[in-house]
Amino acid sequence: MKRTLTLTTALLLAPLATLPAAEAPKQKPNVVLFLVDDMGWMDCGAYGSQYYKTPHMDAFAKQAMRFTDAYSMPLCSPTRASILSGQNTSRHGVTSAVGHTQPVKACLQEQAAPHSPLLMPESGSYLDPAQYTLAEALRDAGYKTAHIGKWHLGLTAPHWPEAQGFDVTFHCHPDPGPPGGYFSPYGVLPPGSPKPQDKRVKYVVGNISDGPEGEYIVDRQAAEAEKFIEASKDRPFFLNLWCYGVHGPWGHKEAYTAEFATTTDLRGVQGNPIMASMLRSVDECFGRILAKLDALGLAENTIVIFTSDNGGNNHSNSGEDSKIKKRKADDPTLLDWRKWAGDKPPTNNAPLRDGKGRMYEGGTRVPLMVRWPGKIAPATTSDAIVGCYDIYPTILDLAGLPLPQQQKIDGVSYAPVLRGTGTLQRDAYFIWFPHLVPGVSVRQGDWKLIRRFTERPGDYEGVHELFNLKEDLGETKNLAAQMPEKVKELDTLIDAFVRDTGALYPKPNPAFKPRAAKPRPAGAKAAADPFAGLVPKFCKLSITNGAARVEADGRTPFLGTAQVKAAGPFTLKLRARSTTGGPGKVQWTTKDQTEFPKTGQTVEFTLPAGDDWQDVTVDIPLTGESRIIRLYLPADKSPVEIASIQYTGKTGTFKVWNFTFVKP
Repeated sequence: MKRTLTLTTALLLAPLATLPAAEAPKQKPNVVLFLVDDMGWMDCGAYGSQYYKTPHMDAFAKQAMRFTDAYSMPLCSPTRASILSGQNTSRHGVTSAVGHTQPVKACLQEQAAPHSPLLMPESGSYLDPAQYTLAEALRDAGYKTAHIGKWHLGLTAPHWPEAQGFDVTFHCHPDPGPPGGYFSPYGVLPPGSPKPQDKRVKYVVGNISDGPEGEYIVDRQAAEAEKFIEASKDRPFFLNLWCYGVHGPWGHKEAYTAEFATTTDLRGVQGNPIMASMLRSVDECFGRILAKLDALGLAENTIVIFTSDNGGNNHSNSGEDSKIKKRKADDPTLLDWRKWAGDKPPTNNAPLRDGKGRMYEGGTRVPLMVRWPGKIAPATTSDAIVGCYDIYPTILDLAGLPLPQQQKIDGVSYAPVLRGTGTLQRDAYFIWFPHLVPGVSVRQGDWKLIRRFTERPGDYEGVHELFNLKEDLGETKNLAAQMPEKVKELDTLIDAFVRDTGALYPKPNPAFKPRAAKPRPAGAKAAADPFAGLVPKFCKLSITNGAARVEADGRTPFLGTAQVKAAGPFTLKLRARSTTGGPGKVQWTTKDQTEFPKTGQTVEFTLPAGDDWQDVTVDIPLTGESRIIRLYLPADKSPVEIASIQYTGKTGTFKVWNFTFVKP
């Protein structure tokens, strides 16, 4: 015992330098999530835009891994709830953009109007406080957390970001868009303030304070982010910046807008100077955050994720926007928009189909870039199919943190893809969106199936739409009728997804009473004319067996239309069949021509004979803008049946006649 005590004493008195040095613990990586509002897949140079100027995003892409097949939900609140919960919308219940409305839980309608065939799901309007959010998981692991910007996940204080794991906040409510407007003074009242007596006064509640007169809210977000990073530089932090740009009401810096008003898109697709101006401001905000990380020496140990909450808005404020007709002629927002953008919608998602609020790729495919110097290979791309509810497990994985046992996670970590050590361990990716044109979709490999809840002629082709995205990125060719086995295979995956997540699937409405067709006076046209805009010449046009039937009267038959008005060149896609087949042609005039020329301006094609449907593609080398199109068909020997006629140009598909769902 004496010897042991002596040895112990000797060790205690030995110089510290002789003891092995313990390795200093490594600090966990910081995390910056930069979420843009309504930024489409094609809305920066890194993804192919040749109109918008986004130098910081483009430079970031050279330092990051850029994903080509990343998804959001079709609207903002569902995406945001999925990011923070790691769950699909079908599980957390926030399925629509209603976070600025009074608190309600997701539910299935108990009753519906007699003209509605289904009892439909209704969205929850807040992220349930019982969720163990991404912010809470990081906060409990020692992170300082901040939310800066749009929230839209709950109108009242129990559902604000302070109650969902964020230590520092900068936000206001209600918040479908920016606070009161894009420029200071913002008109934000402190919590608990009485409502203004003047009902004409717009007000919002939150902790956003006014800045200097005319301060732009996106610039202010950058300043608040810089302040948080500076204050948190000595410990791990999570900065959740949800940018107000580029959501309506589209406040913009007119000096920037004026510059873009004098430029054109080399692709001939985009061209709204207001949107370009706003994206420039968003890009500057993003650049300031990156610069701050560099200045403080934090970039090497910071994971930066850049993405958007849904596809680009391609309908608001355009000539086709139905809401615009209800707005007053002296609406300053409308007048400002018309001054700079005319009838141009905010953006154009071509070559993707459609945009925000729709389940086509233009509404759900978004930019996604991730940077972590030394851990993620720079200037790389990935076609892994990832999405918004994968962000939660991916961040925890990269930070070396376990998934929380108390939170059900639908997402899958794509950290192995980022590190280059493995692939994504998932069979399929699902989007649940029971609103607007309601349905559910599944993406598996190159295949995508959309299942609608009901038929809605004119909006889409039947209950099922099947696309091969590798061959048809623009979703122009529905293969459901041709490939029933593939539809069945993917439908089975959807059924399992609905069961697993507890999705509120629509049910038949017991009070449903189909509207009886009203008798029409002799000679009156039906309200919904499937041939609207198509004029048969030297032929009879009718509906039979889900197709348009063209029967010649002995002369050369054609279908004329003046509704295909677009800048050429463009492409005709015809799905038709004829037992005898034969030659056909397309002929056109431009808007400056009053009659068809005797030669030229004609493209010939051949419709193969047979009982099977044939897909014919005709490239139309039209210059200028079309006025009248004539489609000549080989109906002189036997009738020609047409399933669909589709015209596609620089801006994507712009005119479709689809007869597959029309009843005789």
